[in-house]
Amino acid sequence: MKNDRALRQHLLDLLRSRDAHLDFDRVIAGWPVRLRGGKPAGMPHTAWQLLEHLRIAQWDILEFSRDSKHVSPPFPEGLWPATEAPPDKAAWGKSVQAFRRDLKAIAKLVAAPSTDLLAPIAHGDGQTILREVLLAADHNAYHLGQLFMLRRLLGA
Repeated sequence: MKNDRALRQHLLDLLRSRDAHLDFDRVIAGWPVRLRGGKPAGMPHTAWQLLEHLRIAQWDILEFSRDSKHVSPPFPEGLWPATEAPPDKAAWGKSVQAFRRDLKAIAKLVAAPSTDLLAPIAHGDGQTILREVLLAADHNAYHLGQLFMLRRLLGA
C-alpha cells in the first residue's frame, strides 16, 4: 500500500490508547490486591477475569495474525480464566506483562513497512492485518471500560 504512513500512525495511536480511549496502564495501575477478585452485585466479571480475558484475546488475535499453525482456544470458554481471583500472588503481574508484550508485538507488526495491512491473511478466510488490529483495539477499549467502571464500583 503506497503512502500508508498516516494509516499506520492512526493504528498505533489507537493501540496505544491515544485520543478518546482509556490507557491500559492507567486503568490497572495500583489495583489493590484485595480487590482483584472482587465482584460487586450486578457485575458479571472480576478485575482478574477481565485482565486475563484481555490478555488471552489479544494474544489469540496476535498469534492468528502471524502464525498459520496457531489454534485459537475454544470460544468463548477458552478466552476466560477458570478462577474469579488470581490463582497466586505472581499471576496478576505476569498477566499485565504478557498483555504489554503482546500489545508491543502488534504495534511492531503495524509499524513494519513490510506488513501489508490490506492483504488477506493467507491462512484466514478473508481477514487482514488491518481488521485484526482494529479488532484488538476495539476489544481492548471495551473491556478497559468495564475495568474502569469496576474499579469505581469497588471504590478503588
